Amino acid sequence: MEQQRPSVMSFAGLDPSGGAGLLADIKTFEQHRVYGLGVCTALTVQTASDFISVEWLSLPCILAQARPLLATNSIRYCKIGIMADVYGMLELVRTVKHLSPGIHIILDPVLKASAGHTFHGSIQHQAWQELLSELYLLTPNYHEATLLAGMTDGEEAAQQLAVQCAVLLKGGHHEGRPGTDTLYSGDDVYTFPAGPGPVYPKHGSGCVLSAAITACLAQGQSLPDACTNGKVYTEKLLASHVSLTGYHHI
Repeated sequence: MEQQRPSVMSFAGLDPSGGAGLLADIKTFEQHRVYGLGVCTALTVQTASDFISVEWLSLPCILAQARPLLATNSIRYCKIGIMADVYGMLELVRTVKHLSPGIHIILDPVLKASAGHTFHGSIQHQAWQELLSELYLLTPNYHEATLLAGMTDGEEAAQQLAVQCAVLLKGGHHEGRPGTDTLYSGDDVYTFPAGPGPVYPKHGSGCVLSAAITACLAQGQSLPDACTNGKVYTEKLLASHVSLTGYHHI
């Protein structure tokens, strides 16, 4: 009989195409042999290529889903995807940490869907600063880092954000070094170059990466190792098919 797997949690939107959000996170968790618990934060109407609309769930509704799961499961790592606003996200994180002391929060700051929809029209910098101090890891792409830090250079922005928490700067949108990710953790900097072989753009790849890192951390890996292995897993997804839909496998 298999030993009990560690449990992880995702707070994310329900993307009916299955490529991003909650469904993608659960697929990723299962492949990494961790038990995935899911809390829905939004209902989207979309395909892999077109974003049509979003219906946000209220914070009380989100917490109503989460409370019994947190009360009955030992969860050391959880990730958060899209939410309606940073203020609700901040209250959610503080409540989750109160209900599960010692939990580590990984945040994928989804400011714009790969299908084109912008979720947050303006960045509330003070609220984001408060939120960052509550996190274990932030996983922005180059553009998201510049927006959150209010700077024009993504690497400088990531270093600034890393004063508050560890930051994995994703390189998918980096013009100079495409595919190269950089982890800023305390005084340490780790660089993860792009893997060999062709890859193709995928809807939801950022969700998959953050979920894979969350799962690897729950399996006991260090943060640099979790980022390394999460990147390898995500690149397999990117290489799995030429379409915007990827296939999950270890």
